[in-house]
Amino acid sequence: MTRIASFLGATAALTLSTGAAFADPALIFDLGGKFDKSFNEAAFAGGERWAEETGGTYRDIEMQSEAQREQALRRLAESGSNPIVMTGFAFASVLEQVAPDYPDTTFAIIDGVVDAENVRSVVFTEHEGSYLVGVLAAMASETDTVGFVGGMDIPLIRRFACGYAQGVKAANADATVVMNYTGTTPAAWNDPVRGGEITQAQISQGADVVYAAAGGTGVGVLQTAADADIFSIGVDSNQNAMHPGQVLTSMVKRVDNAVFDAFSAGVDMETGLYVMDLAAGGVGWALDENNESLVSAEMREAVDAASAAIIAGDIAVHDYMSDGACPYE
Repeated sequence: MTRIASFLGATAALTLSTGAAFADPALIFDLGGKFDKSFNEAAFAGGERWAEETGGTYRDIEMQSEAQREQALRRLAESGSNPIVMTGFAFASVLEQVAPDYPDTTFAIIDGVVDAENVRSVVFTEHEGSYLVGVLAAMASETDTVGFVGGMDIPLIRRFACGYAQGVKAANADATVVMNYTGTTPAAWNDPVRGGEITQAQISQGADVVYAAAGGTGVGVLQTAADADIFSIGVDSNQNAMHPGQVLTSMVKRVDNAVFDAFSAGVDMETGLYVMDLAAGGVGWALDENNESLVSAEMREAVDAASAAIIAGDIAVHDYMSDGACPYE
């Protein structure tokens, strides 16, 4: 497969071929890189699946700094890539400026919303998936205390936390949910050492199940939990295999499907707002050979019932982004 990944040095210059125009799609990863074992890697999996199934090629770029967002978008658009898919809400403000300059190029932003005629905005109902893993966390806990480690402290990640806390409380009204965030800058997505430190602090407070929604930082959360012989919960990608028998489950966001669908649509990709919710299979929880012994029949029945109730509208999972508040903290 032919891809060009631009690794930027001190000059922060993107080295992208600008030869003849072509219509190959392109994928830009957020900070943390395509092998973060979480959000970006899920996007990478979608691109790879598209390439394998179609025999097509695509370009990808791994950014090294915030300053490269606009440069990456413009270089790809000028080189003829179409559509151009990017991962992460942090692209939104830049895309708002860039998209109008390339009306014949279609863009897709995952986890962000940009109101432009040539942009597809793909969002997920993370709170619904987090509710489900919260139910499992509460039922697996022996201390009645569970943890949540978020990455950057932003409304999107608080949406994960609030849905998780609601699910925990639904399964065990007396449970305690300890919540912490890694930081307030994009560096919070790629600090596994800090993730491990926060996890250790939560363990000292009695947490025996810790849910990470922190990108690459979550690698440190899962490792520390495994070392302490407690359960962790992965996010975005299915992370069960990272520590078999220690990762209770993973809250999966089908970022791979979002990328696959955009690439498959090609230059004729429909734009506008796309919501990938629980009913559409956009979010869920992972069960496989790595964790099936950890999830009892009673737990499966409970989480399946909760899922059906959410889809039917019988359970309303609170969306932190709707009002900036969480009644379950």
